[in-house]
Amino acid sequence: MRRDRPSPYRLTPNLFGVGFGVAGLAQAWALAEDTVDAPSWPADVLWISAAVIWLVTVAAYLRNVIGQGRLRTELPDATTGPFTSLAVIVPMLFGIALAPHARVAGRTVFVVFLVLTVLLGGWLTGLWIRVDTRLDQWHPGYFLPTVAGGLIAAEGSAMLGFTTLAHVMLGYGVICWFVLGSILLVRLFTQPALPPPLLPTIAIELAPPVVAGNAWFAINGGRLDIVAAFLAGYAVLMVLVQLTLVTTYRRSPFGPGYWAFAFSYASAFTDGVHWLGIEHVHGLDSLTYVLLALATAALLALAYRTILGLVRGTFLPRSG
Repeated sequence: MRRDRPSPYRLTPNLFGVGFGVAGLAQAWALAEDTVDAPSWPADVLWISAAVIWLVTVAAYLRNVIGQGRLRTELPDATTGPFTSLAVIVPMLFGIALAPHARVAGRTVFVVFLVLTVLLGGWLTGLWIRVDTRLDQWHPGYFLPTVAGGLIAAEGSAMLGFTTLAHVMLGYGVICWFVLGSILLVRLFTQPALPPPLLPTIAIELAPPVVAGNAWFAINGGRLDIVAAFLAGYAVLMVLVQLTLVTTYRRSPFGPGYWAFAFSYASAFTDGVHWLGIEHVHGLDSLTYVLLALATAALLALAYRTILGLVRGTFLPRSG
């Protein structure tokens, strides 16, 4: 009987960042439908693409992990473990997108994966307390399980009518942001630089204020208030920080880690579309389409580099 040869590649959970990034851009286009009456087809195409990518990634990742005997070591891994949370965070976004077309199904998908996100976030947080992890092993991907998961859950809960749950998940995400953010900034400020493959994870530092901003607009009905202004202030700082890191990012070889840019930046553009619409800025339509064009072009560039890397065999890390 013929046995399948083991894969020469090691599929890591940051591959779920591909579908995550595509879903983030879909959110931006979906918001533009409401603010400037943008066509619905870009968001629809992106949502379908994100779902297909997520399904393919789940199947390929599980096959690779099981085939290489890594099932018990993936979650505890100090480097890649936090990215496993994206496998359950991304479907929450699908539930939000599905709800306007099939409300019961969308809400069910959202709630099921919200529960899984909270359970996994709790398990990983307990793990980080129990194990001996050096500070220099930490990276901004540690925001994903509880901060990203909590804030996305807060936004989705508000959009789907779960008002109290939205407030609970906002508290969950924001408090985790304050706690983990202080640790991560100390790590980035005082420890040796991140290894080159992990440098793009610094883009995730932009995500908390803009994802929290999007969640807050969903909760408060799209009004400008002191909370929205506070979040915007920190978001501006993080945008400026990203601009200073361009040469730093260029030291990282292109690989799955580069998809850390996709959702973070797409969420920043989404937050920008919110602000343009709420402020009724002159030239709203044109400015919104400029933001969408930039976000879409950036994602297409990532997709092109990814496909090229897959064809050349340079995108995925080798096993062993």
